[in-house]
Amino acid sequence: MSNHRLYAVCFAIMTAASMHSASAQECDRFAWACQQSTTSRPTAPLPGPFGHPLVPPPLSDPFGRPLTPPPPDSLGPSATAPPNFGAGFSRPIVGSYGPVDGEPFPIAAVNLSEIDPAFLRTEVTYFTPEAPGTLIIDPQHHYLYFVEGNGRALRYGVGVGREGFGWSGVASVHDKQQWPDWYPPKEMIGRQPDLMRQMSELQSGIGMHGGPRNPLGARALYLWQGNKDTLYRIHGTVEPWTIGKNVSSGCIRMINQDVIDLYERVSPGAKVIVLGSRAG
Repeated sequence: MSNHRLYAVCFAIMTAASMHSASAQECDRFAWACQQSTTSRPTAPLPGPFGHPLVPPPLSDPFGRPLTPPPPDSLGPSATAPPNFGAGFSRPIVGSYGPVDGEPFPIAAVNLSEIDPAFLRTEVTYFTPEAPGTLIIDPQHHYLYFVEGNGRALRYGVGVGREGFGWSGVASVHDKQQWPDWYPPKEMIGRQPDLMRQMSELQSGIGMHGGPRNPLGARALYLWQGNKDTLYRIHGTVEPWTIGKNVSSGCIRMINQDVIDLYERVSPGAKVIVLGSRAG
């Protein structure tokens, strides 16, 4: 048995032992499995606490790619203690991208052929000292992590700011809205004057009502630093094929089905860490 495979078996055993109350005999089995030499191989799968075979976690993602952490120099100075990855746990959330019912506007099923499978919602191993509920955004690799604790996180693919529009630092979720109105900054209108054709006078100024054509999509989380609005948002998109790319004016865009899922998990006041890009 290779060292990687033995480590994976031991990881699964220790995880099972920590989750369930095991008898002394079962604990002896756990110790026996982890102490075997790398050249020995049991003739049958090791039994778990309830008699089921113990299956080691995968050492690659569901598409055959090795699960490896990003290089250390990809983590910016805003991450005081960079997260790290464990023994390769990865579980895609299946059935997450169909049409969404109960919304004031239609949300169609996502055409998954337009999106790299690496950027679909997945539960992963992710160790970090940050508290559960924290959002960690890795623009370099186009991922947003919702920290669940106990070495686990939900990972979402995101679109991020194109060159010259990226940002990093620590913020918080000031508030969150469903089908938000969009108020483009004056600087954006100056760069794209044609936007005015789609704008109207709203309660808070020139903008666009929430709806299926609104670029903020179905949900938005508003990021502030202290008492100041950063003007950056985590929001849905009407262009899901842009996930995994550098396309926005600094905001973090998500598939509508994903931002709806995240919206239900995140509380106002949640900490948001945006990692810096890798040098060079």
